[in-house]
Amino acid sequence: MLPELFQRKVEAELARANSLVRGASDNAIAGERFPCVAFVKGIPGPAELSGAPVMSGPDGEAAAKAIERLGFDPGSTFAVFCRPTSDATDNDVASRLRQVLEAVDPVTIIATDDEARDDLGRAFGVDLAFGRPIELHGRVALAVDGLEASLVDDSRKRRVWRQMKELDPRHALDSSTKRRS
Repeated sequence: MLPELFQRKVEAELARANSLVRGASDNAIAGERFPCVAFVKGIPGPAELSGAPVMSGPDGEAAAKAIERLGFDPGSTFAVFCRPTSDATDNDVASRLRQVLEAVDPVTIIATDDEARDDLGRAFGVDLAFGRPIELHGRVALAVDGLEASLVDDSRKRRVWRQMKELDPRHALDSSTKRRS
């Protein structure tokens, strides 16, 4: 009964957050509602432009492989578009993004492109530098320099991988145990 109540609470919080940005829809969020890792994506790729949920294309597959290789559970992820529509104001985007992330309460947040990095920073009032994890209200946040773009550029792929290797899954396991018990 209790997990069901938490699930309904999270769904209500996500709906409230999406109401802040006109046009935000269910395909702007995807994945587990109690994730270890949340991906924030700013620019839709080909999969999303065809109507698929966020991070459901090759970038999502690459992200899952990368976090598994780092020692995270690839089945415990969540993804969100920070800018599901182009006409949203920066303040609305930041407010929605913060509410979405607070609702699902991930241990680790990864911003996958410039727009996501900027919006995540604005949402929490921090500066994020690519490849430098920071503590973010009991979580770890990391920005990588263009995950999806790196899939067609080997030098960028190596750079994004170096940036992702800065994450320590032991922090996620320690924090997850403390926060979820």
